[in-house]
Amino acid sequence: MTTDRLLVSLCTYNERENLPLMIAEIGRFAPHAEILVIDDNSPDGTGAAAAEFARENPQLHVLHRPGKLGLGTAMLAAFRFAIDHDFTYLINLDADLSHPPRHIPELLACMDRADVAIGSRYVVGGGVVGWGLRRHFMSRALNLYARWLLRLKTRDNTGSYRCYRVARLRQLDLSQFVARGYAFQEEVLFRCRRLGCRFEETPIIFEDRRFGTSKINLREAAAALWVIARLALAPA
Repeated sequence: MTTDRLLVSLCTYNERENLPLMIAEIGRFAPHAEILVIDDNSPDGTGAAAAEFARENPQLHVLHRPGKLGLGTAMLAAFRFAIDHDFTYLINLDADLSHPPRHIPELLACMDRADVAIGSRYVVGGGVVGWGLRRHFMSRALNLYARWLLRLKTRDNTGSYRCYRVARLRQLDLSQFVARGYAFQEEVLFRCRRLGCRFEETPIIFEDRRFGTSKINLREAAAALWVIARLALAPA
């Protein structure tokens, strides 16, 4: 019987319609997991809904933040929670159902060989459903840029569907992270590479959100370009 403890983190902002479906699906494919919802004071009441679910589910935890502070800072909060509570693995999923929880067992299977497992859209068997041409171009271009400047060998460096070995996260200096938004995804891989972490990618099918609107825009993409360049120029 395994003693590994799994935490699944969901960073939310206006995801009230998606959240109950997501929690149910995680429970279906990872019934042993605990769930951490990190809500940035969503105007649609996502945080209040999460708190209500938590009252009925001891495996669900909610972190309420005062406002929209950025995905990167939310992920750092998830890292700290996983470290402070001695979890073995941390899996992060987008809360909008674009990352199907059915892939969780595949990510966990990679952890026999890896410190970071990536649910990848860009390896054989992976893919995307529901994107337009501009979104495809932006994602592919950012991935190529990150691979080139940060010397990453992984193919999907912008997605957030990942499993981390918490013992490795404990070795990172979380105070050194500079990305506050979506560029966090590339930065954490860069810092894990420098730490000597082992990576493995497993295919996923990314399914565009069912409810609500995407938070990714050209401003976030431009910020990611700047953060990646800054990291590439930083001394080793």
